[in-house]
Amino acid sequence: MTSKKLAFFGYGLLLLALIFAPFFGAYPVFVMKLMCFALFASAFNLLLGYTGLLSFGHAAFLGGAAYMAGHAIKVWSFTPELGMLLGTLGGAALGLLAGWLAIRRQGIYFSMITLALAQMLFFVALQAPFTGGEDGLQGVPRGKLFGVIDLSSDLTMYYVALVICVLGFLVIVRTVHSPFGQVLKAIKENEPRAISLGYDVNRFKLLVFVLSAAITGLAGSLKTVVLGFATLSDVHWTSSGHVVLMTLMGGMGTLSGPIVGSAIVVALENKIGDFGSFLSKLTGVEWFSTLGESVTIVTGFIFVVCVLAFRRGVMGEIIAWLARRRGSGKSL
Repeated sequence: MTSKKLAFFGYGLLLLALIFAPFFGAYPVFVMKLMCFALFASAFNLLLGYTGLLSFGHAAFLGGAAYMAGHAIKVWSFTPELGMLLGTLGGAALGLLAGWLAIRRQGIYFSMITLALAQMLFFVALQAPFTGGEDGLQGVPRGKLFGVIDLSSDLTMYYVALVICVLGFLVIVRTVHSPFGQVLKAIKENEPRAISLGYDVNRFKLLVFVLSAAITGLAGSLKTVVLGFATLSDVHWTSSGHVVLMTLMGGMGTLSGPIVGSAIVVALENKIGDFGSFLSKLTGVEWFSTLGESVTIVTGFIFVVCVLAFRRGVMGEIIAWLARRRGSGKSL
């Protein structure tokens, strides 16, 4: 089986699993949250994995779009699709501003500029009256999509979110496999050579930065509609750290890596307490219950082990293993 057929088969299985997940006991809101973060990580991977630009400020686009969409829907009575469109365009606008300033520098200086700009937006969200301050923007209604489809039902909202996330992922796939995507890979592998070939490298960097910010804005807007709120945690620097971790754990520079990485990170953060309860029932010993907020130490230890065990990320290691099998003549 060729790699393309294998990838197509894997994505098909994943799509089928997501379609039928609500009928097999999966909690729709949790899966929708996971899909939003998967789209967020995939957009970030377009910047880091395929262009080699490490942004520490992607939370600005996620949270900024979340606040814009939430405010438009709650206060201005926008329909959900218009609110998400505004959030996406808002994310793109923030990306244009941040990218225009950041691409003038390279390496760690680029990363620090994105982080500084994101922190500026965090303090705006903390102080601005329309964001709700420390309480965040609460009570955002889901409304009716196109004035017809009532999103108050979790099941209806689930399939709308699934369609949006799939379309967003397809945009990323198309970008990666387009001539534009090939130029991005050339910039990552050897930027001076790309310049010598006549490419305006800064223009390509700015374009991919804006595209990544726009898709991140779509993820943030969708997250607000799904959960009904936008909080400071969406624009905090830890959200930027989480998306870096998702990409590295899943496999940087792979299309499937961010999806797997986001699933691992979100599942660990949400289910570590449930796992401790399971171990307590199984062994009769209290696990994690006495740690309180220090349970993040356990989570961090798991992350470190995963990163050390899978240097290329989970999907990166799997893809490398499959490539070795093909090279040795073994069938897939």
